[in-house]
Amino acid sequence: MKLKFFILLFFTTWLLHPVHAQISSGDNMNIDYANPKEYIISGITVTGVKYLDNNVLIMLSGLTIGDKVRIPGDKITQAIKKLWDQGLFEDVKISISQIVDNQLYLNFYLRERPRLSHFSFTGVKKSDADNIREKIHISKGEYVTDNMIMRTKNIIRKYYNDKGFLNAEVEVFQKKDSASSNEVSLSIDIHKNGKVKVYNITIHGNHNLTTEQIKAGLKKTKEKGIFNPMNDIDKMIYQMAAAVFHVDFVEIANIMEKHAYDNIRFRIFKSAKFIKEDYEEDKNSLITKYNTQGFRDAKIIRDSISKNRDNTVSINIWVEEGQKYYFRNITWVGNTKYTNDFLNHILRLKKGDVYNQTALETALKYNPNSSDISSLYMDDGYLFFEVQPVEVNVENDSIDIEIRIREGKQATLNKVTVTGNTKTNDHVALRQIQTRPGQLFSRDKLIRSQRELVQLKYFNAEKISPDVTPNPDDGTVDINYNVEETSADQIELSGGWGYGRIVGTLGLSFNNFSLKNLFDFKKWKPVPSGDGQKLSLRFQTYGQGYYSYSCSFTEPWVGGKKPLALSLSYVHSKYTNGVASTDTTYAYFKIDGISVGLGTNLKWPDDYFVLYQAINFNRYNSHNYTQIFSFGGGNGIYNSISYSVTLSRNSIDQQIYPRSGSEISNLFEFTPPYSLFRGKVDYADMAESTKFEWVEFYKFKFKAAWYINLIDKLVLTPRLQFAFLGAYNNNIGITPFQRFYLGGDGLTGYNNMDGRDLIGFRGYENNALTPNYPNSLGGTVYEKFTLELRYPISLNPSATIYGLTFMEAGHDWLKWQDVNPFDVYRSVGVGIRVFLPMFGLLGLDWGYGLDPLRGVPGVNGSQFHFSINSSID
Repeated sequence: MKLKFFILLFFTTWLLHPVHAQISSGDNMNIDYANPKEYIISGITVTGVKYLDNNVLIMLSGLTIGDKVRIPGDKITQAIKKLWDQGLFEDVKISISQIVDNQLYLNFYLRERPRLSHFSFTGVKKSDADNIREKIHISKGEYVTDNMIMRTKNIIRKYYNDKGFLNAEVEVFQKKDSASSNEVSLSIDIHKNGKVKVYNITIHGNHNLTTEQIKAGLKKTKEKGIFNPMNDIDKMIYQMAAAVFHVDFVEIANIMEKHAYDNIRFRIFKSAKFIKEDYEEDKNSLITKYNTQGFRDAKIIRDSISKNRDNTVSINIWVEEGQKYYFRNITWVGNTKYTNDFLNHILRLKKGDVYNQTALETALKYNPNSSDISSLYMDDGYLFFEVQPVEVNVENDSIDIEIRIREGKQATLNKVTVTGNTKTNDHVALRQIQTRPGQLFSRDKLIRSQRELVQLKYFNAEKISPDVTPNPDDGTVDINYNVEETSADQIELSGGWGYGRIVGTLGLSFNNFSLKNLFDFKKWKPVPSGDGQKLSLRFQTYGQGYYSYSCSFTEPWVGGKKPLALSLSYVHSKYTNGVASTDTTYAYFKIDGISVGLGTNLKWPDDYFVLYQAINFNRYNSHNYTQIFSFGGGNGIYNSISYSVTLSRNSIDQQIYPRSGSEISNLFEFTPPYSLFRGKVDYADMAESTKFEWVEFYKFKFKAAWYINLIDKLVLTPRLQFAFLGAYNNNIGITPFQRFYLGGDGLTGYNNMDGRDLIGFRGYENNALTPNYPNSLGGTVYEKFTLELRYPISLNPSATIYGLTFMEAGHDWLKWQDVNPFDVYRSVGVGIRVFLPMFGLLGLDWGYGLDPLRGVPGVNGSQFHFSINSSID
């Protein structure tokens, strides 16, 4: 009997605890294990620990003084298990130190696991080590356990698996720290062993979709590029010779196509690395592709992944396509607001169409490119609307669909709030929102409100998220827009090269300014802000001989009730020949300009349109100045009063890195036709100071840009510009003011000098494409075409970065009679853009001008350009 009891006790202890966890008693303890006896715990001591609190350890064991325990029994066994499960110890023992009558005294002997003193990586570069350090979340002082080491290995392997290194090896070595008796350091040794790529993908069982179509449906799993045109060339020649002998040109083409497909593959934009998670996702995409073609029963029977000797894998996929189906009868149930015919018109699916469940769901639930059934209802307040398509009959290759609608009641907006705006006042954000309390709920207005908040540029575009809370009991809905503030103010420090000088610029833009708090210094953070006004200050100089300063202020909501923007600006510039004002050769050219403008949003043709009108006054004062003043009138005062109207449309999704939408603007500016009021005047011998005393002109400018999201975040951006400057009186000719200067980075800073427009054009020196460069009077007609391909490196709002490649074409003409829209200068190149909230959008481009400038060598070719806030565009 005793033998059986000891065998049972041994196996129970072995199964429940690690080898190092045990209970023991001293030699002088008379414990009869065959006859369990109950004791009262009268004392507990803890030995072996140095860094842990004894009372806490006793508490963790579940034993307390005064407890009754049976020896032998499972209560002490459970206490050992609880202590072991903490993961803090390498050895756990509970021993009986003394027994007095029925009083039991216990001792816990615990040997602590070592703590981590530090850890390091070998075998990887610093950037990878930094990324891994953030993921494994281990730190100094942590207990080094088997679980911690295993978890660290698994995280590192997954990190490299996600990058295509499927054979990454990770070893963790412990070394006792000589400075501490209970600390160890970890050396994490990593061998990436190269990326595993997909060599080939073989599809079996496909008859209705080609192998190329199926592979195109695998969005992330791609075959690696190969170029082995000589592989099996003898076999191809033999087959082609046979085909030529039989004069079978179709077979010749098939042989060549198969040889090219087997031995020549280009892989440029998409990596061929194999990632298991992406592959599993792609298998679902493959079935979805079949479903869109009418094969609703298509499935993958099996697949295999085999490793090759060259660190690649070969994938085989067996598919069962099933039958192709078509829509037959489509009926509606539950609709009372709209007729069946109207809903069918929105659905755009009809009898005989290939059965496409994806197209059906898109037409019913959400179509980003057109209207859909859910938007139709939800834009009219039916927040509780539900729609469910049901297959009611499948007969041969035809499917009958019944679309069941639950319209529900129209929901009214109750509370509309904004949270997260720590700097911007509530009314600034709320006035941009188109969802107002008391209105019917509209999904379109919800999306549009989110876009309008993005356009403010005060909030992180990636973090704006509307929280919609329906209240079914009273048929209302609450909307809260969660935002995250970003810095809107900017500093401009730049240097541009123009006319043989470096022009320095210092600018401050406060884009969320508050004029009413200007004298309330408690609200300066560090300037008065939060009311959505814009204040810009700018100073520019190249040292002695030129300086310019300007300021502008915009109140976007005059009166606070409607989006009526009032803009005021003033600029003063002075150019001199650099000598003292008392010198008889002293010359200067001064400009003073004032502009007052009003802008408002339009409701027609749609509410993306903005109308801006301005009255501009510029006064030019010249004294003996002929250095840059191009028309030769060295003395005189010239006045320009013009009215400008700009009609623009902006539907881009966000300002910094737009992925959809467009920007289009049309500007028409003109002065009064003073010469028509003078009667018959001979202008031929008239001095410039008299002829241009009152500047007259009319100008038209057109700009357009489109943003097309190709794949993922890759964006294609076509842009075009066109402008011309005209005269009322041919005897006077076109004014020397307001002209167009094409070429370079657009940062020379001389646009204040005589109202000129500086248009950047990469691959050429500043103003190089202006007529009669370098002694140019300026052009009167120009065109510019740009095609850019952009891809983001980082969309973090604190540092948005994207790269681009571009092609440009354009020309600048002196007279309308010279215009030939196909006679253009061309350039290509690459660039990078970095948006920093404090400095705005900074750019660096390398362009190569393809066409030499006629008569002026050396101004094209390799050119680097720096730009600020899209000045080059």
